[in-house]
Amino acid sequence: MATSEGPLRGIDPARFEVVKNALLSAAEEMKIVLAKTAYSPLLKVAGDYSCGIFNARGEMVAQGPDLPIHLGSMPDAVRSVALAFPDVAEGDVFIHNDPYRGGSHLPDVNVVMPAWHEGRLLGFGCVRAHWPDIGSATPGSYGAVREIYGEGLRLPPVRLYRNGEPDPNVEAIILANVRTPAERLGDLRAQVAANRRAAQRMAGLAGKYGTDELLRIMDAVLDYSEAMMRRALLALPDGEASYTDVVDGDGVLEPGETEDATFQVRITLRKRGDGIAADFAGSDGQVAGPMNAPLSVTASGVFAALKMIADPRSLIPPNSGCWRPVRVTAPPGSVVHAQEPAPVVYANHEMSHRVSEMVFAAMHRIAPDRVMAGSQGTSGIVTFGGTDYRTGERFVSYESTKGGFGARPVKDGINAVSAVISNMLNTPVEVLEMSAPLRVEEYALVPDSGGAGTWRGGLGVRRSWRVLGRDLQGAACFERQVTPPFGLSGGGEGGRARLTMDLPDGTRRKLPGKGAFTAPAGALVTVEAPGAGGFGPPGGRDPEALRSDLLDGYVTPAAAARDYGVGDPP
Repeated sequence: MATSEGPLRGIDPARFEVVKNALLSAAEEMKIVLAKTAYSPLLKVAGDYSCGIFNARGEMVAQGPDLPIHLGSMPDAVRSVALAFPDVAEGDVFIHNDPYRGGSHLPDVNVVMPAWHEGRLLGFGCVRAHWPDIGSATPGSYGAVREIYGEGLRLPPVRLYRNGEPDPNVEAIILANVRTPAERLGDLRAQVAANRRAAQRMAGLAGKYGTDELLRIMDAVLDYSEAMMRRALLALPDGEASYTDVVDGDGVLEPGETEDATFQVRITLRKRGDGIAADFAGSDGQVAGPMNAPLSVTASGVFAALKMIADPRSLIPPNSGCWRPVRVTAPPGSVVHAQEPAPVVYANHEMSHRVSEMVFAAMHRIAPDRVMAGSQGTSGIVTFGGTDYRTGERFVSYESTKGGFGARPVKDGINAVSAVISNMLNTPVEVLEMSAPLRVEEYALVPDSGGAGTWRGGLGVRRSWRVLGRDLQGAACFERQVTPPFGLSGGGEGGRARLTMDLPDGTRRKLPGKGAFTAPAGALVTVEAPGAGGFGPPGGRDPEALRSDLLDGYVTPAAAARDYGVGDPP
């Protein structure tokens, strides 16, 4: 907690800035090391991972420019390691992915390494990386199961290295449970290498400034972020607002349910002074399928949205101190505070997406000029797996399809990006086709998928994969097939998601938004990611902006006539 003396508490301000930025730079270096040494395209190209530096209590001091989805749960993951291993020693490395011990979902694997200087523990480095496969009955580990036991290999905090050497028994257990062990081992060693860079940089700072001074500055960095966040919240109006969202379903059809079955999540925000509380009382109970979010995942969605609202210029370092003014509560056993052994694999990104958008919707009633309309609301996951006919070896392909970013009070949304809780890059077509027996036959923006408004919502994308050589197993996890992204202040809804498969015999069938499917050789799998909602009434749109939309093909003439009341381009 920042004191009346200020967060620096007598620390030289120049030294504080140097060390604070050195810690941030070290987290960024971790990211570079991982990208350059990882094996899977998901890590070395798309960037589905986060790197952070933590103190000995497990609090995050610095995070790289990575995924906001990990803000709330990575500290819990490191704290679980610290609690499980009070005998931590030099040369140790730990691994775990348990969602009920600070993880997010099983494919997100945490590798944690302590940093030392002259025999004293400085803290930890942690790399959370999404492995394209962690076992289970479905390639990519994205099946719609009813218990976490069916979602793949679950690791509580385990010592992976001792005295700087890997434990071959632990590695053997891990590699025996995944479909592509050589790739997994390469990614695992890359995570260790990235953590080693963090430990080197922390030790270097301790050697330069002294261990006591480094630890004092690390604590001050947390207080600094807390003070900045409290000041940013204080600048927002006080108020209370609620919002209830409808979620597409959990991927498991209970007796009597149809494919458009839904469930509800409710949030109430209470903003008072320099603090804010998010209460999820009134949300539905946990569901049969893997849309159940551990509370740390729910908190990540809240944190990401509030950071954007309170700190639009990204001046506040995102760390554990930043979240001290924010309180997140939910009823145990609800879909946003899941209890073991509820399945969770979809919820990590889908529920945190939806939670972040619920924060925007509720805050629109408190600070309408600081929020944006609903974005894609899904990570748009598609996985393929099987045997590559070109090599005879097993493969797993995992992709996140980009959608629309919500319109804002002063500008249009953004087309074809990862929104709010994500920060992943695009997987280039060439990389995908080299690594998997698939051919991308279309990758394009979806016209009219951005909600109409004074400011138009961003467009989603359409992507088509041709299955080559042999039948493959696939799985999808798409929200927003049933419930579209919302507009604000009179803006229109964004376009819904669509998933289809054209079979070799010429027939087409709809694919489930959540769950596994078989894709025969020659089939064409096509997905359309959701667009985003618009902001402000469509009648307020600048005619030149609408003309540009029509000329660029973002809006069709029919939609312009329907939504904006014009025929030909103005």
